[in-house]
Order: sequence, then C-alpha cells, then structure tokens
Amino acid sequence: MQFDKITVIGVGLIGGSIGLAVRGRKLAARVVGVDRDPRALARATGLGAIDAYTTELASGVKDAELVVVCTPVDSIAPLILAAARHVRPGTLFTDAGSTKRNVVEAVGNNLPRGIHYVPAHPIAGSEKSGVENARADLFHRRAVVLIGSHGGSASPAEQRVRQFWEGLGGRVVTMASPEEHDRALASTSHLPHVVAAAVARVLPPAWRDLSGTGFRDVTRLASGDPDLWAAIFQANTAPVISAVNAFREQLDHFCELLQRGDGAALVDWLAEAKRGRDALGS
Repeated sequence: MQFDKITVIGVGLIGGSIGLAVRGRKLAARVVGVDRDPRALARATGLGAIDAYTTELASGVKDAELVVVCTPVDSIAPLILAAARHVRPGTLFTDAGSTKRNVVEAVGNNLPRGIHYVPAHPIAGSEKSGVENARADLFHRRAVVLIGSHGGSASPAEQRVRQFWEGLGGRVVTMASPEEHDRALASTSHLPHVVAAAVARVLPPAWRDLSGTGFRDVTRLASGDPDLWAAIFQANTAPVISAVNAFREQLDHFCELLQRGDGAALVDWLAEAKRGRDALGS
C-alpha cells in the first residue's frame, strides 16, 4: 500500500476511474469519495470505486494522506484551499484539471505549512461523463503531466505524487511551467473539441440521416459536458484563441488552393496532414 487513505473529490468519470484503479491496484487501504451529489456517491460505491463517501469536505479529507481533486477547472483551486484547512501536515494534493495556470496561480503560496500541491493532468478521458463510465484501466499507458518545481531535482512531494500516477498505470511527463502545459493542451486537446463542436453545429437537422462514420468520428468530442468545457475554454482563453487562429489559417489556405484549382498543392497539403496523423500511431 502506498497510502492509508486517499480522498477523491469529484466522483465522475475521472474520479471514479481513479478510485477503481487505486482499489484494483491496492495503492491505498481506503478510498473516500467527496461530492455534492449523493446519488453519484452511491453509484460510485456500488461500482466499487470508493469504500466510503460523504458530501462534507472537512470530514472527507480528514486524515487523508493524498487528496485528488477531479472537479471542473474553475473549482479546483477553491476546493484545494478549503480542504487544506482540514488536513494534517504532510498531506499531498494533486488534481486532474485540463488547465494548470489558473489553478497554480490561485493556490500560490496560500497553503498551510507542510501541505503540498503537485499539479497534474492525466491525458485520458472520454466524451462520456459520470462515474458509470469509469474504468480501472483509463490511465493505462496514458500520459500524465506533472508541473515540476523550478530548477533542481523533484521534491519528495513531487516524487510521491509521480509514484501515485505511475501506480495507476500512467506514463508521467514533467513540464516546466503551467503556461507551457496550457499552450500545448490548447492545441492537442482544447482545439479538437472546438473543431468537433463547430462541425456538429454546421450540420442541418435534415441531413442527420446522411451522416456516416467519418462525421460521427470527427464530432465525437462534441458530446462532452458543455459546462465542463466552457470552464476549460474560459480558463485558457489566450492559448485557445491562438490555436483557433492557427486552425483558421489552415482552412483559409485550403480554400485558397481550391479556388486556384491547384490540385498538386492540394495533394501536398493533404499528404502533410496524413504524415502528421500517421506519426501518432493508431
């Protein structure tokens, strides 16, 4: 056992998957879930994702060695700061937020002495939400970004949080700053959701029966939780706008090639895109 007690705040898809993985891999003696929704907590218990639960933050984090916050990005920092008042020295906090700068800046140096926060982002998930879609293998071989301390080797807190995410099956990648993380994720995660939503929005209802697997594959991400994604976009506004502008330039270039009737250049444009996609593997 790495931990005696782990508390997961937010028992949706990610939080539930963490609970299932922790219990399945025996990383903790006990997993406690905290959520505002008693029904979600009851479902998580029935699925075996948590051992016990409460809607009260203070009692849920009491005596926890590790607290993992898996809520929308606009609530992560307030929850960490609130929970930190009820934990003992030595408690570790980490999270699963898709943006990091807003959380890191808000938490800042506001934690009590002896309490440590190690920012994290598992690059794993689904367009589906809710603990009923949780999977114990969700993090298997998936990248998990940790934001490391400036200069020098990893602190003991960072080392232990790294071991936790690796224990879930993740492949830990350390990035130097939350800003670097947010710029990268704007292109690799946030832009694809914008594109999927935009493509879904341009389909007239009368043509839905004509949509094939290609359309459904491209728009799959648009089924994600609108509230969750609106919070992500608002927390990462400038990098997302920059990524959208780069995408718009590609669309403009594509239209220019069509208007010129430049078939050879169009093939080159598509071939470059194919090489980029093929390099990612299946």
